[in-house]
Amino acid sequence: MSVLFLKNIVAEGPGTIERFLGESAIPFKLVELGEGELAPSLDGFDTLIMLGGPMAVYEAEEYTFLKEGFKTIEAALKKDMRVLGVCLGAQSLAHVLGARVYKGDVKELGWLDIELTKEGVEDPVAGSLAADGSVVKVFQWHGDTFDIPSGAKRLARSEQVENQAFVYGDNAYGLQFHIEATPAMIADWFKDEPGGADVLRDSELYYEPLDKKAKVFFDRFFSDRKSGRG
Repeated sequence: MSVLFLKNIVAEGPGTIERFLGESAIPFKLVELGEGELAPSLDGFDTLIMLGGPMAVYEAEEYTFLKEGFKTIEAALKKDMRVLGVCLGAQSLAHVLGARVYKGDVKELGWLDIELTKEGVEDPVAGSLAADGSVVKVFQWHGDTFDIPSGAKRLARSEQVENQAFVYGDNAYGLQFHIEATPAMIADWFKDEPGGADVLRDSELYYEPLDKKAKVFFDRFFSDRKSGRG
């Protein structure tokens, strides 16, 4: 197994996913799309993960590196690779699958509740987040949202944003929220933001329970439920 990460901005890294891969001795490569690096051939990789960023899918003419990400996601889907999109990565996955991505009615910031749908609770990967019930406290930072792609299943919603997560096929997941963010990452993101102190206090309460669930999510995501490859 080998994992390719696509990064849109230096500050939004793989966080706890990188820790999981290190502990599991799974090799990975980081590509800084936002810094001008190009995605390599997907030969030799079986997993693609696209991370977040403050830019928008519909700003691809301005942030042209996003098109490199779209192209790579499309190629990974054609190869039936594992695909995980986080925040902007989820929006990019939805876009590649033909769904609309647009500015939401609200901006979700900080530790907020999501609720897994029936499909989310029953999903072999996303269901790991429902260990203590279908309502889960997760970290959010987004203003855009997406429609659920045709053929995909909605896995989670929130009170203010209907589409929080989806799965397409067996191996492609989009998460609007951040299960990979560490307290250090969150502190860096909020260092110049109003209300940052409140968010950091919330991290002391909510990070550890989410981290435990995220580890199970990663363990299930990186296993192959079809062939036993892992």
